[in-house]
Amino acid sequence: MSPHISIYRWPITMVLSILHRATGIAMAVGLLVLAAWLLNAAQGPEAYQYFRAAMSGPVGRILLIGWTFAFFLHLGNGVRHLVWDTGRGFEKSHANASAWFVIALAVLLTAAFWAVQL
Repeated sequence: MSPHISIYRWPITMVLSILHRATGIAMAVGLLVLAAWLLNAAQGPEAYQYFRAAMSGPVGRILLIGWTFAFFLHLGNGVRHLVWDTGRGFEKSHANASAWFVIALAVLLTAAFWAVQL
């Protein structure tokens, strides 16, 4: 039986692999919210304003920012995997550096996107 997972130090590549799966799930939930947004827009201005008010509040903003981060992280990690498909970037130092790069890029792109939106 393996020791408990807390004994091991999680490598950044493992963290990014888990985050890639989690962001995929988060974006699937976000797709449901997008569908709700479209349905409310189709139902008329009153329904749309109700939805807009809900998403403009603090919880809605946090969710939108989270989905934006999930999108950029998933996109960056997908490009990273495409590079791996060419046979490059498998060395441990390159894999670790690209993992940190993807995380930093996702944070920067999310911040830039919301700086423009606000």
